[in-house]
Amino acid sequence: SITFIEVMSGYGRPSAPPGGPPGGYGGAPGYQQPQGGYAAPGGFNAAPGGAALGGYNAAPAGYGGQPSAPGGYGGQPSAPGGYGGPGYTAPPPPQQPMAQPNLNQIFASVDKDRSGMISVNELQSALSNGTWQPFNPETIRLMISMFDKDGNGTINFQEFGALWKYINDWQNTFRYYDRDNSGSIDQNELQTAIASFGFSLSPKFYRLVVRKFDRDGNQRITFDDFIQCLVIIQTLSAAFQRKDTNRNGWIQINYEEFMELVFSTKI
Repeated sequence: SITFIEVMSGYGRPSAPPGGPPGGYGGAPGYQQPQGGYAAPGGFNAAPGGAALGGYNAAPAGYGGQPSAPGGYGGQPSAPGGYGGPGYTAPPPPQQPMAQPNLNQIFASVDKDRSGMISVNELQSALSNGTWQPFNPETIRLMISMFDKDGNGTINFQEFGALWKYINDWQNTFRYYDRDNSGSIDQNELQTAIASFGFSLSPKFYRLVVRKFDRDGNQRITFDDFIQCLVIIQTLSAAFQRKDTNRNGWIQINYEEFMELVFSTKI
């Protein structure tokens, strides 16, 4: 599981691939890592008293609720049209026993102003992406919007439990596909990950994605940007799916319909 900031030389990779990306946004869904692995494992920065608590600064769960099975668009990678096969579903990930974290203690360590709510700034301060750079604020915004059920721009304790699970699910997914244990994902690793979720896309597309989400100019994607990347792919795919009534990977829309599709998609 993810841990609060704690220096370590690397991390182990799960023995079996996850069934798909956690959750599914919108009705669906890197600090540059020093050589040798995570300098500071992505996740919550520090627990009270310096104790290391399992979990990435916060943890994953479903989109604002039960993320039951990381899913989103998965399915058969060979399905036509660029996204998953019939049903657009992914098999659940292998279940692994995990010690239950003390969420009350973790929540209290993140809630710096003792308001009983976690703000965007508090969550960003608590999360680590395994580098010495701040966690991507856009990824923070996305996660807050997914789990903020009452729409007040903050996360209460109940919402935090779902968020905690969600981030842990993403961490397991990221670690599995980070084949070289570098703490970041290169184009080949990204292609393997996305294809395993049921998306059939060209190398040209993956080059574009890496250019967009590579903030350090090293042709790699860090953990926080990986989450944002997959959430966007899932969200746009779900919007496309709603128009693809024949489930063949093709839609025909005019300019205004395209603009409506873009502006009505919550990202």
